[in-house]
Amino acid sequence: MSDKSLDPEIVRELAAILKESDLTEIEVERNSLRIRLTRQIEAAPIYYSQPPMTSQHIPAAPQHQQAPAAAQTQAAPSKTGPAEGTVTSPMVGTVYHAASPGSKPFVEVGQSVKEGETVCIIEAMKTMNSIPSPRSGTVREILVDNAQPVEFGEPLFVID
Repeated sequence: MSDKSLDPEIVRELAAILKESDLTEIEVERNSLRIRLTRQIEAAPIYYSQPPMTSQHIPAAPQHQQAPAAAQTQAAPSKTGPAEGTVTSPMVGTVYHAASPGSKPFVEVGQSVKEGETVCIIEAMKTMNSIPSPRSGTVREILVDNAQPVEFGEPLFVID
């Protein structure tokens, strides 16, 4: 092969190497001849999901069986949201009660907290997010375990 002519077989061989190796680009230079092959890979579609709906936005599920009358009268009143003083998760992630394993928890039941004080950390997408107390008060309940996955809007604590 001369420097100025291009053998189609070389292009086929390089294309085969490109495909077999899952590369997107290959470049070869011989003497004064330089060949560069590229290919486009069709990207997989990206699917986005919306945060889960809160109980305010979820329609009631249809009843398939009739409940006994006694059970119907004892049904709890429907809530339009979490009880007052409930701290909910602002994101999907994993809750941690302490800054690191073996460290003292940020808060414990019966402890007083001030507005803005960190009550836990939620790890989301490898990022640690401090969750501040929305109010000053006393921690009455811790509703999630350490290292537990949580959903958006899920109750974490009750602060009176």
